[in-house]
Amino acid sequence: MDSTTVLCERDGPVAIVRLNRPEKHNAINRELSGAFAATMAALEADDSVLAIVLAGAGDRAFCAGADMGERVESMDRAPAEGAPAGGASVYDAIGRATKPVIAAINGYAYGGGARLAIGADIRIASPTAKIRFVGASYGLVVGGTHLPWIVGPAMAKELLFTAKVIDADEALRIGLVNHVVPQAELILAAVEMAKQIAANSPDAVRWAKKVVDAATMLEEGVEAERQANERLRRSADHSSRFREAAERIVRGG
Repeated sequence: MDSTTVLCERDGPVAIVRLNRPEKHNAINRELSGAFAATMAALEADDSVLAIVLAGAGDRAFCAGADMGERVESMDRAPAEGAPAGGASVYDAIGRATKPVIAAINGYAYGGGARLAIGADIRIASPTAKIRFVGASYGLVVGGTHLPWIVGPAMAKELLFTAKVIDADEALRIGLVNHVVPQAELILAAVEMAKQIAANSPDAVRWAKKVVDAATMLEEGVEAERQANERLRRSADHSSRFREAAERIVRGG
C-alpha cells in the first residue's frame, strides 16, 4: 500500500515500523490502519525479518488512538452501525504477528494507542510516556482482554474503570512496561533488545510467543470484548460521549 502514514526501515534482522502522523499525534485513521496492516503482512512474509520494533514518529506521541474527526464523520454516515474508523485492522494486524514485537513508547499512548502498545510482546518506554485506557470515558471497553495478563485483574480493572493517566514510573511499577530508558535512547534500546531476540532460534522464539500467549490469553475474552464494543458502539451513551470528547479536542480542551 502506497502511504506515508507508516514508515518502515531495517537494521539487520530488525524492522522498525513508525506510525507517521506526528501532526495528529499519530492518531489512527483509515489510511494509517490499512498501511499498517499491509506493512505487518509484508514483514510477516519476509523470512529475513526476525523481530519488529513499533514506534511513533516525532517526540510527542506513540499513538493518540483513533482519529476523532474521521470517527465522528463515520458515525454521522452510519450511526446505526457505529463501526470503528479503521482501528480494528491495526489491532488485528499486531495480533496476527508471529514474530516478536517491541513497542517503543514515547509521549501519549491513549485509547487505541494504548491498546496497540499492549498488543506488542514487550514494551519499553521513555520518561515522557503517558498511557491511558480511555474506553470507559467514551462508553467502550478497550484493552480488557490483554491488560489482566499484563498487570493482573485487579489493576486492570482500576485502569479500565478509572481511565486515569499512567506515567512511565507507574507503568514500570505495575509491570505495564518492561523498562524505562531516556528518550534519546528509546529506539536504540528497543532495537538492541530486538537484535538479542533475533540472535536466538527464530522457530523457538515464535513457539515461545505462541505458548505464552496460549497460557495467558483466553479466546473467550477476545470474543467478549468484541461483542461488548459491537453493542456499545450502537448506544446513545457512546455516541454522545465520543462526540463531546471530539469537540473538546477541537476547542483545545
